Amino acid sequence: MRKTEIFVSIIITLSFAIGIYLYAEMPTIIASHWNTQGQVNGYLSKFWGLFLMPIISFALFLLFIAIPKIDPLKQNIAKFRKYFDRFVILVMLFLFYIYLLTIFWNLGFSFNLIRSLVPAFAILIYYVGVLLENTKRNWFIGIRTPWTMSSDKVWEKTHKLGGKLFKIGAVIILIGILFGNYAFYLMLIVLFAAVIYPVIYSYFEFKKQRKKK
Repeated sequence: MRKTEIFVSIIITLSFAIGIYLYAEMPTIIASHWNTQGQVNGYLSKFWGLFLMPIISFALFLLFIAIPKIDPLKQNIAKFRKYFDRFVILVMLFLFYIYLLTIFWNLGFSFNLIRSLVPAFAILIYYVGVLLENTKRNWFIGIRTPWTMSSDKVWEKTHKLGGKLFKIGAVIILIGILFGNYAFYLMLIVLFAAVIYPVIYSYFEFKKQRKKK
């Protein structure tokens, strides 16, 4: 078993253990969703409130294990596997952090959950940028358009651009904490731009590469 898989298994096991340990102390109905102002607007039963996140984490973990094995271009994933493994760890830590925030909220601690999430989300988004800059062409990870999948050069240029945009976006998201309730909307705008622009760019870059031939 890889070190990454061992580490993530420990995180998921710890999540389930926390849910089991605190089950008797938690309220019957658990706050599970917050609006952009950090106010609760969704609830789950005790069981799902405590175990839905660990179950989601486990399911994602299985997917992350499968991707490098089932991708037809898995030899390319092997070339950036260390970056992918770190991404998996960060995703699992991020979900675990959300889980802990939910637990503390339902135990009576008072804090703005949205603001508490922003720094962690910014770190995750920044690392997505790092991952994008180092990916090689594959069917599961990265900006997969008909044009990036048709050309290694288009793939590389698009992902270098996408990586920079996600890194810049992460910094903007972090600064968004200063804008209070508008932080969530700023985050959506930044992510939309970071996702959409590279897709458009890949089309025009593909056309440019074809003209050179």
